[in-house]
Amino acid sequence: MTQLPATMTAIAIHGKGGPEALVAEERPVPMPGPGQVLIKVAAAGVNRPDVMQRKGLYPAPKGHCDLPGLEAAGTVAAVGEGAARFQVGDRVLALLNGGGYAAFALAEEPATLPIPESVSMIEAAAIPETFFTVWHNVFERGALKAGEWFLIHGGTSGIGVTAIQLAKARGAKVIATAGSAAKCEACIKLGAERAIDYTSEDFVEVVKAETEGRGVDVILDMVGGDYVDRNIRSLAEDGRLVNIGYQAGSKVTVDMMRVMLKRLTLTGSTLRIRPTSVKGAIARAVEAHALPLVADGKARIVIDSTFPLAEAARAHERMETSQHIGKIVLTVA
Repeated sequence: MTQLPATMTAIAIHGKGGPEALVAEERPVPMPGPGQVLIKVAAAGVNRPDVMQRKGLYPAPKGHCDLPGLEAAGTVAAVGEGAARFQVGDRVLALLNGGGYAAFALAEEPATLPIPESVSMIEAAAIPETFFTVWHNVFERGALKAGEWFLIHGGTSGIGVTAIQLAKARGAKVIATAGSAAKCEACIKLGAERAIDYTSEDFVEVVKAETEGRGVDVILDMVGGDYVDRNIRSLAEDGRLVNIGYQAGSKVTVDMMRVMLKRLTLTGSTLRIRPTSVKGAIARAVEAHALPLVADGKARIVIDSTFPLAEAARAHERMETSQHIGKIVLTVA
């Protein structure tokens, strides 16, 4: 086994607040426990939950690493007892319990996958959080099928660009919302049948027109707030609304009579608190059904920008402008 350094550079959260709360510091290199692998990080994805954690709104669950970073790609540096799939030197991507903003990160082996040969480290780091989230929520919880209508809010977010492509590749008809003409154009290029500029159009009316009054079968929403009732009005009979975030608030008032009359399903999920067994099951599904689409060029990883690890604050500033199209990724030298 290659000799590991005793310490590493990591980006920690000092206090809570703006991007300036992200501070580089030296930490001991963690050692993998049973069922874990240690990844020498080449790149780490930046996600909205990282921003929420920095602000003190999404603390790491008990037992999880306090460092931000829920996904990373790199090479296996060490293997814990009972972890048998990977060997030192293997190229891997992983959904993490935190700790991606560092030179080394621990990953549970069931939530770790091999990187397809055609995929770079930067692209690989942009896969876990979005692909795991989209697969589980759109295709497992939302049960989206070929031929059905699918509405994704935030079509140019990391989640959005993934959802558009996976839904399209599996035969669904996609409508996406976005906040500018340029972003709407990007959604169309990724495979959306129609893109709605929410700054000038009412998505409820557009959905009604596009589906000839029928409505959509599945909606993936991370906005919440007043979108919830509008989503319910946009769903077809037997439609499914899946919430993965509440940027506009989680406490809402809805007319449950609409839910009953249209036989709707309202559901949602969050990944971070789920046990390793659940994350592992999602990982296996992603490996079987989604990663082949990337390897075959039927879905691509959309990278908005990259920043060196030491400039994590700038990466968060970019995310908070909401001007990005695709994923923001940190690179580790």
